[in-house]
Amino acid sequence: MPWHRKHLLTIEELKRAEIEQILATAAAFRRVLDRKVKKVPALRGKTIVNLFLEPSTRTRISFEMAAKFLSADVISFDASASSTTKGETLRDTAQNIQALNADMIVLRHAASGSPLYLSKVLGIPVVNAGDGAHEHPTQALLDVFTMREKLGDLKGRKVVILGDILFSRVARSNIHALTKLGADVTIVGPSTLVPHWFESMGVRVSHNLRTALADADVVMLLRIQHERQGVSHFPSLGEYTSMFGLNYTRASWVKPDAIIMHPGPINRGVEIDSDIADSPRSVILQQVTNGIAVRMAVLYLCAGGQPEQVLTPVE
Repeated sequence: MPWHRKHLLTIEELKRAEIEQILATAAAFRRVLDRKVKKVPALRGKTIVNLFLEPSTRTRISFEMAAKFLSADVISFDASASSTTKGETLRDTAQNIQALNADMIVLRHAASGSPLYLSKVLGIPVVNAGDGAHEHPTQALLDVFTMREKLGDLKGRKVVILGDILFSRVARSNIHALTKLGADVTIVGPSTLVPHWFESMGVRVSHNLRTALADADVVMLLRIQHERQGVSHFPSLGEYTSMFGLNYTRASWVKPDAIIMHPGPINRGVEIDSDIADSPRSVILQQVTNGIAVRMAVLYLCAGGQPEQVLTPVE
């Protein structure tokens, strides 16, 4: 079916068929990344602005590379050297970027709902690169892409998301994506960070790590979101690690063929030990690589491309 969305704002609003379209398009672009010339001319002549008003390494660079591999021109916004430091509003900043003839804005912002807001005041596509504790749609898409690459169909697969769920936009987007694809999702961590009301999203809530890990096909670790917590939700990092950190012993509770994931940045020795993060079971770096292909697919589709069109390498 044709792709009709102008913006990518949330996973929650996507139908399963739309998720499948993005993943299929990403699979085609993933093959492009293995070519000698890692480019297609799909967005030649387009200008994409990365409007990142929160710190980022993987997501920002991934969107930059995705745009360049699509032959678009890309400009990354430096908030510290911009007029936002003088009090310019998000709306004024974005409307000025549009007036400068940008064709698309990729937005990361601390305020939940900010991409939706911009989509209503701009005439160009807006892609959500993370808004507060709300959603991080492209992270969830690259996560499920990586899971399917390793496990195939996710229907009935058991996925455990471990860590700070309450303040995690990654957790929310993954819950929406995984449940739509038929996975069986359990979230686990301290009761203060994994409240039972998450069950309304169609997941199982647990505070018993050993029980949760026992039959998992995927274990996704999340860091503690200190920047979004007004107060501490556990006594100390040391106590969190002693109860919920994934170390060698706890990793032995997981099936031998289960995969270990993390969206980054990793706090080594807190939510995950280095020997687990760097083990053959870890697909953390594959997630990073797949993020380029997924973001190529999102930029391409939101710019008006269609999944069935042939992708031709730039010579």
